[in-house]
This record gives sequence, structure tokens and C-alpha cells, in this order.
Amino acid sequence: MSKTWLPWAALGVVYTVWGSTYLAVRFTVETMPPMLSSGSRFLVAGVVLTAGVLVFAGRSALRMTWAQFGTSALAGLLLPAWGNGLVVIAERHVASGLAALLVACMPIYVVVLRFVLGEKPPRVTILGVALGIGGLAVLLLGGPVEGAHGSAWYGPWLVVVAALGWAVGSVASTRLPVPANPFAMTAVEMLVGGSALLTTGFLTGERARLSDYSATSWGGWLYLVTFGSLLAFSSYVYILGKLPVSTAATYAYVNPVIAVLLGVVFANEVFGAWQWAGGAIVLAAVVLVVRAERSSVSVGSGTIAEPVPSR
Repeated sequence: MSKTWLPWAALGVVYTVWGSTYLAVRFTVETMPPMLSSGSRFLVAGVVLTAGVLVFAGRSALRMTWAQFGTSALAGLLLPAWGNGLVVIAERHVASGLAALLVACMPIYVVVLRFVLGEKPPRVTILGVALGIGGLAVLLLGGPVEGAHGSAWYGPWLVVVAALGWAVGSVASTRLPVPANPFAMTAVEMLVGGSALLTTGFLTGERARLSDYSATSWGGWLYLVTFGSLLAFSSYVYILGKLPVSTAATYAYVNPVIAVLLGVVFANEVFGAWQWAGGAIVLAAVVLVVRAERSSVSVGSGTIAEPVPSR
């Protein structure tokens, strides 16, 4: 029987679950150290995913050349460690919805990186990038909001730097040799990224005191391991092989909307006029960029380097 509905169901999982991970991160870091919680999450998910590859695909699926392993390890340092790690730290100081809106600029970074590497994006894409930069400026410079979560000025900037790490890792993953089995690559990414985060956490003085962790933080951590890292990430890898990459890219402007709504409803997050305006501009820019890139792909003039964020 044809299962053409499965890829669309998987896309729905990516839409909803990845959109909710920002709120789960905020709940997790309420009492858990950011680096240790994030690192342990990826290590556990990486071990489980490795076991799954062994059971369902066999030991041969984990075989890779040193070059392929190097790409996987590099992606682990750029995506889970740099990208996710900085977002987790930032969410102690910024609302989860605002973090999602800032991360939404990631496809814009990808276009800029492609331009630096010699590609020539369509004019509409360039317009979208300019619009996105304007939206980021509004989000970053709009000033604090009374009653908003967090007050550190550097919180939003950390998220912007995190998005850059995701963009660099995404572009690198499309230009370097990768393993034949995408789940094997994902497992290596999580293991390497998780190890880097744990090491950084210990070196910076974070300590694991299980008695200090609230039930809410444990619930957020478990949700991130099972749904964010395993279910949603596996779904994303699956749809990349079943749907056009431009369709998969639509999660970039669906996730922030879900994240903002969940943050307002479940965490009483507050947004000012500047944040709403900046977020709307960024989302409009991302829609413009993704659609323009989709058109360029359809006529054979370019490719979209899609993100593989290990959320």
C-alpha cells in the first residue's frame, strides 16, 4: 500500500516539535546548567540513535571513511555544540519565542555564505537578505520590554551567533564528503557535539547536582531527548529524502510562529511592539528567500543548502 502520507506526517512532526523545543529549553535551564544539560541530552540521544542504526541497518551502516567521519564531527561541533549550545545559554536571558525568531534568520545566513563562496543568488533572494537584516536590527536594537523574560543585553546576540554556527555547519555539510547513512552521520554529530558541550560545561565550572533540578526541568530535558533530538530530527532526515528540499525548508518560518505562541501561552512571555515588528519582518524575509531559492532550483540555477539543526 502506498504510504505517500508519511513524508507529510513527518513534516508535521518537524513543524510542531521543533517549534516547541525552544520552550522546552527554557524550562530545562530554569534549574539545570545549560552546557551540562544540553551535552548530556545529545550524548544520550546519540547513543540511542547509534543503537537504532545497528539494530535496523546493521554494523555496515556505521562504516565511513575518515573524511566522512571528519565532516560528521565538524557538523557536530557547529550544529549541536555551537548552534544549540549558545541558544541554550541565551535562553536564560531571552524569551523562548524571541530566540526562535532570531534563529529564523538562519536561511539568510546560508545565502550570504553561498555568495561569499562564489554563488550568485537571484535578485529576489538578495532583497530577502536585506529585508532580513533589517528585521534583525529591529529585534536586536528595539530595546528591552518591561516584564519580559531576562534582561542581559547579550542574550539576543548569542542567538544570532548561534544561527551563524548552524548556517556554517549546514553549508559545510553540503560541500564535504558525508556518510551514506544520514542517521549514522547524525549519531556522530550528537556524540561529538554532546561531548564538546559536556567538556565545556565542566571547564567553565558547571556542576551536576541532581537534587537541585526541578521536575519541570527534568520534563523539559526528557522532551528534548525523545521528541526534539530523536523523533523530530529523524523525521527531518526522512523528509529530506522524500520531499523537495525547498518544502522541507518551510519549517524555518513555521517553527518561530509555534514557538512564540507556546511561549506566550505557557510561559507568559511578553513581547513589545518592536519585537512583534522585527519578528514579522524576519519571517517575511525568510519566506521571500525560501520561495526565491525554490524558484531558482526549479530552473536549475542554484541549490538550497538546507540546515540540519540538532534540536
